Amino acid sequence: MHKAVILVGGPSRGTRFRPLSLNVPKPLFPVAGAPIIAHHLAAVAKIEGLKEVLIIGFFEDNVFANFINQAAIDYPNINVRYLREYQALGTAGGIYHFRDEILRGDPKSFFVIHADIACAFPLQGMLDAHSKHRGLCTLLGTKVPREQANKFGCLIARPETNEVLHYVEKPDAFISDLISCGVYLFDSAVFSEIKNALDNKKNAHEENDYLWSAPDDRLRLEQDLLRPLSEGKKLYVFETQNFWRQIKTAGSAVPANAAYLEQCAVEAPERLAKKQPNGPEIVGAVYIHPSASIDPTAKIGPNVSIGPRAVIGKGVRIKDAIVLDNVVINAGSCVLHAVVGWDSRIGAWARVEGSPVQGHSTTVTKNGVKSQSITILGKEVSVKDEIIIRNCIVLPHKELKASFHNEILM
Repeated sequence: MHKAVILVGGPSRGTRFRPLSLNVPKPLFPVAGAPIIAHHLAAVAKIEGLKEVLIIGFFEDNVFANFINQAAIDYPNINVRYLREYQALGTAGGIYHFRDEILRGDPKSFFVIHADIACAFPLQGMLDAHSKHRGLCTLLGTKVPREQANKFGCLIARPETNEVLHYVEKPDAFISDLISCGVYLFDSAVFSEIKNALDNKKNAHEENDYLWSAPDDRLRLEQDLLRPLSEGKKLYVFETQNFWRQIKTAGSAVPANAAYLEQCAVEAPERLAKKQPNGPEIVGAVYIHPSASIDPTAKIGPNVSIGPRAVIGKGVRIKDAIVLDNVVINAGSCVLHAVVGWDSRIGAWARVEGSPVQGHSTTVTKNGVKSQSITILGKEVSVKDEIIIRNCIVLPHKELKASFHNEILM
């Protein structure tokens, strides 16, 4: 028997995901037609013998109520529950706090997955690899460009056994281009190691008591647990060649959307829009909600998700974009590399355009200047006719009567 834990954080997290997280918690933001963590759930549901999924975070209980109700319908054989931390306990602290819930039913092992990633989730491959060694943890790893590696947890592994020899979270200098993906498979025996890490942290606080620094009680998976596991020869890596993206900023939802749509085109093409005789022109992988209305002269795709009740007018061009619920895009307008927020209105012959994301870059400003990135329109933004909005982040409830470039519009 196996279980899975999805770590969702809390409302004070996701600040980099603004302005989109002002209206919906990041784990529930729709990507490729489903909430981010719905993709996690679909992946763990494929594991044979997986009986329970625990969502751990410190959002209010009601935040995930609708999601869990829908999960009960979609996956009747899996018990999905939300466990709320009384305060932010850190990624490992939350797991340790709810250890009795995780160990109930005596699972052999359990997955731990961060909510803010998009990935092909080769979980069965991780299980097979984990059964072949005697470590306590197998983590999912992937290679990233050398210049971006130090933004992640980097690791050095022994090639013949995949044993992790050295793990450093966000190193100052280059160590390796092999990074942790934020997906872990733990043996149930790992809780004794977490207890040791907790004790070590408390002892370190007591020794530094004279410094008058406020203790950080949060126990973090990457910083406080993985390193001792690698030093104790109990940590292994399973490297994936498939897609992996981190979803940190609002703009990073667009490449994640593209990756999931491309995966969908291979694994579940029936979910995607198809070219109909009197329908719009569809290019590549496109998801259109059944309640959306799209003019036959529009051209949509590749890598576009269109949400419920959206209305797309004549001759509209949409590419590499997420269009959310109740959006109206009028005739002749163009939306490229952008997220258009709920209930927004784009006038006729307007242009809402961002820049494609390069690699795993998530920077919004550089040296105090707005950098080239995805354009984000928050909720209920109105763009008037013939206006151009390029490389901008627009907060909710704004009415744009002039063109803007490279700005954050408060």
